[in-house]
Amino acid sequence: MQDQSAGVEWRGAVPVSTRFDDPYFSLHDGLAETRHVFLAGNGLPARFRPGFHIAELGFGTGLNLLAALALWRASGQAGLLRYTSFEAWPLPAEAMRRAQAGFPVLAPLAEDLAPHWGTPAIRLPDLDFRLVEGDARRTLPDWAGQADAWFLDGFAPAKNPELWEPALLAEVARHTAMGGTAATYTAAGHVRRALAAAGFEVTRAPGYGAKRHMTRARLA
Repeated sequence: MQDQSAGVEWRGAVPVSTRFDDPYFSLHDGLAETRHVFLAGNGLPARFRPGFHIAELGFGTGLNLLAALALWRASGQAGLLRYTSFEAWPLPAEAMRRAQAGFPVLAPLAEDLAPHWGTPAIRLPDLDFRLVEGDARRTLPDWAGQADAWFLDGFAPAKNPELWEPALLAEVARHTAMGGTAATYTAAGHVRRALAAAGFEVTRAPGYGAKRHMTRARLA
């Protein structure tokens, strides 16, 4: 079934972008993929501390935010988790809620955040979230923040090359705290080379599901 207004068609509970012809998360288990690639891939929760800042290219359904906040709470952290996401094509709130409904374990948290979808900022006692709308190639250079961990979650490089350009990944490095990390599901050679050229120490790691490899990076 296709929702033309949202630029989404549905394969069961999984939304697929009609603009990029790519699913928003794994057809197998999007939450397990997020936990493996973005949370474990950035050494979380071991690196959490009050004020820890996650930044993300590609907000999508909000699944990564929910998973990160759930882990933050489960790990007993005090203070705020800061989370900034850059998204050119925000999904309508209803599409986000529908996608999140496929993960019952996150239901209480999804219900708490549901009223806030469609707004550029969410402030809770343990969360400071900002959504930066627009092409990240233009919005990231003007961002004043620095991230401790990056979730590089654009659509596949072959289908969404704009989010994997060397100049943008250099901006990711420029907006990363020293010793900060980045992780992504892709192990494409040109992505790894661009991250290395930007100053990251890059490692190819076991991927999730059918993907044999993923990429982890640390700013030296």
